Amino acid sequence: MTPKQLNSYAHLLVNYCVSLQAGERLFVNSTVLAAPLITEIKKEVLKVGGHLEYSLSVEGSGAAMRDYGSPEQFAYIPTLYKTAIEEFEAYINIRAPFSLREEPPAPALREANREAMAPILKTYFERTADRRLKRSLCVFPCPALAEEAEMSLEEYTAFVAQATKIDQTDPRAAWLEVRKTQQAVVDHMNSCTTFRYVNDRTDITFTTNGRTWINSDGQTNMPSGEVYTSPEEESANGYIYFDYPAIRNGKTVQGVTLTVKDGEIIKWEAESGQEVLDETFEIPGTRRFGEAAVGTNYTIDRFSKNILFDEKIGGSVHMAIGQSYALAGGKNESTVHWDMIADMKNGGIIYADGEEIYRNGRFKAELWP
Repeated sequence: MTPKQLNSYAHLLVNYCVSLQAGERLFVNSTVLAAPLITEIKKEVLKVGGHLEYSLSVEGSGAAMRDYGSPEQFAYIPTLYKTAIEEFEAYINIRAPFSLREEPPAPALREANREAMAPILKTYFERTADRRLKRSLCVFPCPALAEEAEMSLEEYTAFVAQATKIDQTDPRAAWLEVRKTQQAVVDHMNSCTTFRYVNDRTDITFTTNGRTWINSDGQTNMPSGEVYTSPEEESANGYIYFDYPAIRNGKTVQGVTLTVKDGEIIKWEAESGQEVLDETFEIPGTRRFGEAAVGTNYTIDRFSKNILFDEKIGGSVHMAIGQSYALAGGKNESTVHWDMIADMKNGGIIYADGEEIYRNGRFKAELWP
């Protein structure tokens, strides 16, 4: 990234995404690849009178844990991370992996880590729900992410800059405009309780009594551009087909169809990667939906194999199995939150209380000027 892009990105993350205030503590988790961005974040934190602490992984550390770590070591929770999640005011996770193709740890080791992390994840969701912990998830352009997206590093950097709006004169103002535009949609959807997603391979309904649709305007994910909620846990019925590849633990699953009755996923099929689905649906809490959403970021113009970007693709919807969002009123608990994406640009329709509000990848004009 250029010095100008780094400065713009850091300013946006600190001053808009987590809105850091004087005296507040920010924890950043990443790898050493993101050091140029963290240097700029440090400057922005100092300008507002805050405090920065960070944890940076080095290349090979994941492989070392996989090859030599014991279940007890996989169950160890880093002290600074635990303290930050439980006590700090702000948290930024910058994804900057060295590789996306490393062999994962053995299932028993992953399970030890999942069990140990469950209480911390619960605290994380509780504290982010009421913004006691202001958080942002973002990426730093690096070779592994570029390769995964089938772009050069230069192309991928431009892709990230466009999606996050740091290529614009005033990124913060651009995201405030997104907030304003999406609020009309959110207000209308919060006045309704029954929703239906339909296309040629999908027909699924769910209800949102006591739940809230959230305006995702870049303050919790960067980039953002979606409206989302957590459906009532026992309300979903029907079936949904996910056109886009679903990626979990570095493994790709193609052509997923989920069938659901009274909120429980009773059948799962994949055109490839069935074993990944079978393994995942053995994990507690995964057989219910934790999220239903509509992607609205039309500057994300291609699939990049990175869910942070892909779930926001304008003209798509996504549903996540597992963990709900407390902020939206969700109650399902799981160590998994796995988003899967369906294309709605060719004949897709969304109904709200029986009224068509969306067709062919776009909300109706009165909701989306």
